[in-house]
Amino acid sequence: MAGRICWRFRRLEAKERCLLYLKALMAPIERKNSWQLAEFAGDTDPSNFQHFLNRACWEADGLRNDLRRYVVEHLGDPDGVLIVDETGFLKKGTKSVGVQRQYSGTAGRTENCQVGVFLAYASAKGHAFIDRALYLPKSWTDNPQRCREAWVPEGAEFATKIQLARRMLKRAVQAGAPARWVAADALYGTDHRLRHCVEELGLNYVLAVQKDHAVWIGQKTHRVETLVTQQGAETWRILSCGEGSKGPRFYRWTALALGHPEKPHLRRWVIGRRNLGEPDKVAYFLALAPVGTTPEQLVGVIGRRWAIEQGFQDAKGEAGLDQYEVRTWHGWHRHVTLSLLAHAVMTVLRAQAIDVKKMLPGSSGSLYTFKKRCGFYYL
Repeated sequence: MAGRICWRFRRLEAKERCLLYLKALMAPIERKNSWQLAEFAGDTDPSNFQHFLNRACWEADGLRNDLRRYVVEHLGDPDGVLIVDETGFLKKGTKSVGVQRQYSGTAGRTENCQVGVFLAYASAKGHAFIDRALYLPKSWTDNPQRCREAWVPEGAEFATKIQLARRMLKRAVQAGAPARWVAADALYGTDHRLRHCVEELGLNYVLAVQKDHAVWIGQKTHRVETLVTQQGAETWRILSCGEGSKGPRFYRWTALALGHPEKPHLRRWVIGRRNLGEPDKVAYFLALAPVGTTPEQLVGVIGRRWAIEQGFQDAKGEAGLDQYEVRTWHGWHRHVTLSLLAHAVMTVLRAQAIDVKKMLPGSSGSLYTFKKRCGFYYL
């Protein structure tokens, strides 16, 4: 790993600080804030890490590209799924870049927080994040002075979460990430521009939508709720959409295939999902896939979307994704990128059946083994 990323840093001090920061993020530290990371690194205070995140000369986007290449190299598969979602970071005050009172899925309510949009990659080999973007509300982009104080790049313009998602999908495809599918929740799936973007990129999708979402059939529009309700009882089948923490996740599914108005080799689908114990609780999905794709395959892709939820949980719990103490644009993107890189390394190690905990620093021998496995060598 060191050889993969260290060329991004001009100064030896920055290279060493980067490796120390990554090792600290992967260490069994209870709370991965600046003080505890600094203590792990042997510093008396967090000033060195704060300088590294806020003022040192290096590009977080370059490191993001290295992260994507690393994930694709180890987890890449032609049937890979690109998954879009967002998560909130609760904050106090008004100085942290992008913060305002807004809905946070993490808290399940409106809170004072930052929101980041993320792109994960999932395959049969595992799942990890490959991109991230901070959502900058209009309360920030309409206030140049506020942006300057948080070191937001000059000329930054407002972009919706969906626009940020489209940019990340395009970057992944242009970088050659092997993928066949895109999955996302209803915030993104309901947007026709995102669906068109995915189709233009040559990818298939299975996207959640709201029950009142309308689709065109011939010259008329129909609510997906109506189409699903009209499906006969014999069309509903019990299928597993993948393994959960308590075993296979079984639901009752129905899928209606529709033609594509311009591309006969493609099919559009309207999919309904019912909880076995709560049949009135129904979720709805739109899909686009080649002719010959089966409902079982579509259900499998829907199940893959939960990988990003697990990814958020792991990255926050194990790699300090939400435990940063930075306020600036550079600081946020740098910490988040390093956290995602640490999470990706641990994911790959798990995929290779390596027990990370046994290799974490505890003795000189274990530290050497850990560094050797991860590619962390002294410079």
